[in-house]
Parts: sequence; structure tokens; C-alpha cells
Amino acid sequence: MNTELKEAIEALEKEKNIKRETLFEAIENALITACKNNFGKADNIKVAVDRDTFEYSCLAEKTVVETEDDVEDKLLEIPLAEAVKVNPAATVGSTVDVKINSQSFGRIATQIAKNVILQKIREEERSVVYDYYIGKQKSIVTGIVQRINGNNISVNLGRADGLLNEKEQVPGEHLKATDRIKVYIVDVRTTNRGPRILVSRTHPELVKKLFEQEVTEIKDGIVEIRSIAREAGSRTKIAVYSNDPKVDAVGACVGINGVRVNNIVDELRGEKIDIINWDENPGNLIQNALSPAKIVAVFADPEEKTAKVVVPDYQLSLAIGREGQNARLAAKLTGYKIDIKSETQAKDAPGFRYEDYVDDEYYEEGYEDGEYDEAYAEEGYAEEGYSEEEYSEEGYSEEETTEGAE
Repeated sequence: MNTELKEAIEALEKEKNIKRETLFEAIENALITACKNNFGKADNIKVAVDRDTFEYSCLAEKTVVETEDDVEDKLLEIPLAEAVKVNPAATVGSTVDVKINSQSFGRIATQIAKNVILQKIREEERSVVYDYYIGKQKSIVTGIVQRINGNNISVNLGRADGLLNEKEQVPGEHLKATDRIKVYIVDVRTTNRGPRILVSRTHPELVKKLFEQEVTEIKDGIVEIRSIAREAGSRTKIAVYSNDPKVDAVGACVGINGVRVNNIVDELRGEKIDIINWDENPGNLIQNALSPAKIVAVFADPEEKTAKVVVPDYQLSLAIGREGQNARLAAKLTGYKIDIKSETQAKDAPGFRYEDYVDDEYYEEGYEDGEYDEAYAEEGYAEEGYSEEEYSEEGYSEEETTEGAE
């Protein structure tokens, strides 16, 4: 048994996670390449490595000719006198396999064989890494910030480095070397230098996968995340639904004393997360999505994917949100273009029938136009005096935003 070869193959198999058969094939190809370099050709060369004993053989298939004078090519032909020493049954015109002493190869042939084996090992190692991470594509992994190259960040993922480019970095998030972060694997590509792994900290699926890891009910399929809208580094809205009437979807995601959602907020370095109940009724869903603002009424058109929303006058700034963020995220979350108006604006706005929106229960609660509810006031939401440019974001109309700034 070739003990040295056995130990080398077993070490590579364990350390590099390379299949043993691949290593055997690499050795066989390397020997053929060395023969070709040594003899100038290798068409009649047969190489084999015994999978049990790890012994290798290198044979040349030669045609038997009658005498030494008849030999035109020593690599292809052998005189009968020598052939019978290899195979006593050899006859002129038959073929015999003659053992080649590969140890007699020159330094150059040996070096070439070594390079062939090393190249195959590198290729297989890259392939193993690629297969590993392609299986983790569209999922999250934990990495360590390795180095910062200009606007790009290299993240050590364990077996390979991931690329976190400027577009996939959270605005305002300052990462430094040795920081431990979770990233979403967006894409895995194969290159001549190995797999190129693109990761993200801004992708909405990062938040979704974090909830799947943190919330047991989501992992078990009891609670589903039906929709998600994110503005990385600032705020995320998710709509959740429970398949079990006994399980509160929002409560499961928040956790006792908010421990579950707080763990995710900490991982996202303070990004705010709004969790709402999913509703098949688009009107109810839009109302939930515009939380924490109070809504007087919603009229949704499922065919046009548009919705008109009426809010109390004092809730208009809260419904729209800072720089229009609340309305913008609600539009992304629901898939509807949302037109928000205060009660005063709705009375005279074309296309709004104010009488359809009046809710007697709303007035029975004792609210009056202009009354301000401190419980729903958020710093910076009310009386911001936003300009038309600040409001002109996708998700609500230009007309509505202009009037909302008045």
C-alpha cells in the first residue's frame, strides 16, 4: 500500500471537503500529462490508481513486432523477444501493456504533473465553496467585516468572502473591521478566481429572514409574513397573518415585553419596525398599514389598485409621516396607490363623496375638527410644513401631497 499517497488524499478530503474520487482522477490525469511531456505523446498510455491500495500504475500499450529492427517507435512498438517477457502469450501483431517507470521522468515533467494536481485541487475547492453558498442563496448568514475597500466592504462568511457594495449598505450604518453582522446572500457567481458572493444589508428579505429565525411560530408555519416594505436604516412595515385563530400574529412577532422584535431591531442597529395584521379586505389592510394614524374611512378599488383615504384634520401629518415615509411604506406594503386627504380637503375634492366617508361612530367619540390627540402625535410628524417636492413620492398623488402641506 502506498501510505504516503493515502495520507495525502485523506487529508485533502477532510480539510478541503474534496471527494476522494476527484483526487484519484486528478492524479491519473497528472500522470498522463507527465507522460506526454516526457515522451511527446500519450495516446497509448493508460494510467490507473488502485482505490484500495492507493498504488498507481502507468502502462503503455505497444504493438508486438518481429524484431528490434522492425521497431519504428519505441513508445508504440515492442519486439517479440521483449514482449514475451511481459506476456508469454504475446504474438506478432498483438498488443501488450508495458509498465512505464514514472519515477524516471525529468524534473520538468514531474513539475508539470504536480501543477496539474494542484490546479485540479484548486478548481474542486472553488466548486465545493460555490456549491455550498449557492445552496444558501436567498438566505441570511453571519459574517465578520474583514476589510473596507473604498465604498465596498469585504465580509468573511467562513469559507469565502462576500462583497457588500455601496448600494447594499444601509445609509448611516458605519461598519468597521471585526464587526459581526448578518447579511442576506443576494447572488452567487462563479469566476476564474472562485465564487463571487454578493451580500446585502438593505434587502427586505433580510428582515423577513430575521423574523423567521427569531419567531418560532413563523418557522413552524403558524404565522406568515404576507408582505413587507422597507426603507433600510429608517423603518420597515410588515404584514403578518395567523393560520391559527388562537395565535395572535402581531403578538407572536413582538414577543413577551417586545423581546423578539427588539432582538431584530438591535441587529438592524435601531431600525424601526411596524408590525400590522394582514387583512384580505384591502380597505382594512390599508387602514392597518397607515397605523398609527387614525382613519375615518377608506375606499379601495381592487381593479385599479388605488385607494382614497380620509383622516381627521389633525392626523394628516401623522398619516403621511416624516417626508411622506408612512404613506410611502403603506403603499409598498399593500400594493395600492394611496390618496390621503383630511376631512376638510375631502369635502371639496373632486372624486371624493364626503358623505360616503362620514362615520357617525367617529363623531360619537367626541372628536371635533382640529382636535389633537396627543397619544398619536409623533415627534416631527405634525406641523412639519413639508414642501411639495418632499411629498412627491410614489404611493400617493401629487394633488394630495400639495394639499397636505397647506
